[in-house]
Amino acid sequence: QVQLVESGGGLVQAGGSLRLSCAASGRAFGWRHMAWFRQAPGKEREFVAAITWSGGSKDYADSVKGRFTISRDNAKNTMYLQMASLKVEDTAVYYCAAGGPWSDNRSSRQWAYWGQGTQVTVSS
Repeated sequence: QVQLVESGGGLVQAGGSLRLSCAASGRAFGWRHMAWFRQAPGKEREFVAAITWSGGSKDYADSVKGRFTISRDNAKNTMYLQMASLKVEDTAVYYCAAGGPWSDNRSSRQWAYWGQGTQVTVSS
């Protein structure tokens, strides 16, 4: 069992930056792939970024590539999402996920564990 808690969300102006954190507790954090998803009001949950258990491979949605950076610190059981050049369309609840397969990491159905989410609001 893995428990995930996101933090770091908030209100920021367009063009600004935020760093989200996902603190994990439970079994075998360091051996699990992890990911960030987001969900805007009235929309389906969408893939943002994923990282392998070692941090050696990363995957990004086209909409955030070059602006967001995913990372993890297995010694601290924590994953991060550094978000820069934020746009109004990045406004959403951001969720961290763990325990999914790397081969199908963009499908939310594949991830076993989820946090409660943190709100990110980007104003114009």
